[in-house]
Amino acid sequence: MNIILIGFMGAGKTTIGRLLAEKLHTEQHDFDKIIVEQIGMSIADYFASYGSESFREIETKVLEQSLTLDGIISTGGGIVMKKENQHFLQGHPNVIYLKADLDELVHRVVLDKRNVRPLASSKSIDEIREVYLPRISLYEKSANLVIDTTTKKPEDIVQEILDKVEVFQ
Repeated sequence: MNIILIGFMGAGKTTIGRLLAEKLHTEQHDFDKIIVEQIGMSIADYFASYGSESFREIETKVLEQSLTLDGIISTGGGIVMKKENQHFLQGHPNVIYLKADLDELVHRVVLDKRNVRPLASSKSIDEIREVYLPRISLYEKSANLVIDTTTKKPEDIVQEILDKVEVFQ
């Protein structure tokens, strides 16, 4: 059984996924790491060389592969951009949308020096808003549970997930 985390960049998918996996004594499958291993370069370099459409195809393949894995699956922020992926997610019993206010997401992304994010690195807040706003309804349609992470500590978010999802009990 698995739990799939979705949400915009900076929502906490990787952090919450890691903590949740530790708490449940299971594995975390992080899309960014899996994709980097498969493509042999950074996501930013791949975006620059091949574009977003090619990247979304790889994301779809990784999603299909991941659905058979046990553990916590931390997806990429754009996973909901393809209808095919939305259908996969809507058919899964444990999809959690980690939601946060745009200002908080931007703040987190700016503070994150370890991850270069192709959709944020060279964009203004208005440009990021243009990417973010259309995705909100897609995240909400694809998820069984929505958790607002804006003002919560990671440990509290993990506990909220554990209280609401009983797949590993």
